[in-house]
Amino acid sequence: MDRTRFLPTTKKDMAERGWQEADFVYVTGDAYVDHPSFGVSIISRTLEAAGFRVAILAQPDYRDTRDFCRFGRPRLGFLVSAGNIDSMVAHYTVSKKKRTYDYYSPGGKAGLRPDRAVIVYCNRIRESYGDVPIVIGGLEASLRRFAHYDYWQDRIRRSILVDARADILSYGMGERTLVRIAELLDRGVPVRKIRDVRGCAYLCAAEDKIHFDHVFCGEYDELKAGGEAYASAFALQYKETDSVRGRAVVEKYGEKWLVQTPPSPPLSREELDRVYALPYARTYHPDYEEAGGVPAIAEVRFSITHNRGCFGACNFCAIAFHQGREVRSRSEESVLKEARLIAALPDFKGYIHDVGGPTANFRMPACDRQAEHGVCAGRKCLSPTPCRHLKVDHSEYAALLRKIEEIPRVKRVFVRSGIRFDYLLADRDDSFFRQLVERHVSGQLKVAPEHCANETLRLMGKPSVEVYERFRRKYFELCHACGLEQYLVPYLMSSHPGSTLEDAVTMAEWLKKEGYSPEQVQDFYPTPGTVSTVMYATGIHPLTGERVKVCRDYHEKQLQRALLQAGKPENAPLVREALRLVGREDLIGYGAHCLVRPERTSASAPSKKPLFQKGGRAAQTRRTGESTKRNGMQKKAAERRSRASKKTNDSRKKTGR
Repeated sequence: MDRTRFLPTTKKDMAERGWQEADFVYVTGDAYVDHPSFGVSIISRTLEAAGFRVAILAQPDYRDTRDFCRFGRPRLGFLVSAGNIDSMVAHYTVSKKKRTYDYYSPGGKAGLRPDRAVIVYCNRIRESYGDVPIVIGGLEASLRRFAHYDYWQDRIRRSILVDARADILSYGMGERTLVRIAELLDRGVPVRKIRDVRGCAYLCAAEDKIHFDHVFCGEYDELKAGGEAYASAFALQYKETDSVRGRAVVEKYGEKWLVQTPPSPPLSREELDRVYALPYARTYHPDYEEAGGVPAIAEVRFSITHNRGCFGACNFCAIAFHQGREVRSRSEESVLKEARLIAALPDFKGYIHDVGGPTANFRMPACDRQAEHGVCAGRKCLSPTPCRHLKVDHSEYAALLRKIEEIPRVKRVFVRSGIRFDYLLADRDDSFFRQLVERHVSGQLKVAPEHCANETLRLMGKPSVEVYERFRRKYFELCHACGLEQYLVPYLMSSHPGSTLEDAVTMAEWLKKEGYSPEQVQDFYPTPGTVSTVMYATGIHPLTGERVKVCRDYHEKQLQRALLQAGKPENAPLVREALRLVGREDLIGYGAHCLVRPERTSASAPSKKPLFQKGGRAAQTRRTGESTKRNGMQKKAAERRSRASKKTNDSRKKTGR
């Protein structure tokens, strides 16, 4: 594989390009994959297109400073990211057990990045180069930009900017922000004087000028106690995450002020098209070939991202706090151009795996009002019910999928990322729904009802279960009309704030009625930057102020999870325990409505009477027949042994033994 298709990863690569130094060294916790599904690649290619030289330092050895000196001191500074996901999520399961596999590392090898990667990398850079400018970004930095609840330490941590000792934090989708910072540094503006760029955060003295209209969200010494102060601070930060009406937000740390400037506006369609037209190699760096490549490329290699942002704004999802609720999409021609690139790949088999994004079936802002007024601070577009101003139109997306199918070598185009089913049902024209079922489902469609208890769904920011059931009926009606045997795979979540053990029992009964036995269930994972995580940390809904019951006990979490998979034999003891705790012993037994059978005791085991309760005489006759058959088999085996023994004795007599 040609190394020149990638940005430099060694000093030798730089020399072959004729570089004496790099403008920026980009340090990342992921292996280097030059594909537009990876934030590091998008930012580095965007800076390259703006005329800057970027070298990639992927997964450096963080135990000392040697790797951080690989390229020498960069002319303008270091860029630092943990990678595509938070390093703590990459390392630990929701039960805080260490993961043994890392999709973003060569060969899936775990342990190639440190915990809290952004902080560790920045401290190593400071050890190496002192006051060199450091800009941090990516998901880990973006979602930890303010004081935040840290699930792994169970406390409110300081802004990552404070702990990392970096100069600037770029939050959200940072193309415009990073290019502006790079231009100012290139002009000779000291990094500590860069204070008027939207989409970033910095630390300053209390007397320093703040260039934007701003609001104060709290002092860390008060916020770290959690409770109402922390919940209120998050609510303010969340409401200001809008590029039209958002103001700067200030948080105090001793004598220092943390200032978050207003969000950068989302890229226009034309700007997005330019970003996705950059010369990506579209695969992992050749250095990883010997290790078997980077597993994360498999899912996205033949997939296309056509949009950004999500006005669904589920409370457990961080997209609203990171990408924002303003949806933007690429032009048809931009998407079709990428589809042609994919179709020309030598290992392409004819299938586009996905044309999606945060939510696949969003192509435009939720309403026309957003252009002038921004997203509503006190109202969601889809929950609890769709807003009357919501624009619902799937025609452009449907046409785009059909045009991709017409490209030579493309056999099928699938939609595998999230379909927002309540938005789909809100469309009075069901032609896209029919097209989706008939042409874009690869045997099963994944959707996210998450739960069936309406109070839990309300706290999740999801529609009522009746909406999902209406969608489910319509889906299977269309499958039947198309003559297709296809399935729905619902994503389900246990232990979300507000979800009680009684709710989990309701969920188990609902699954039993639906005839669905989920193979996988996700426990709620409290990650930074979500409304639900603040509920978990404080017991308060930050956007409404209401008190919320929170499941924090590990054993109760096990019980809730077991109920959602009540059909698994290994879960039976936990299911019985949960049902007894909530007084639902009526669900323990042999009836069609029961979730689990009673435990077998030594006293009841010999009689095995329960086996004859269902089926009466017929069941007893079957068992008697089985016993007769077993006795006959035993008798025949004894006869065979007798004949063999007689034959052996006869042989011994003949040989004189």
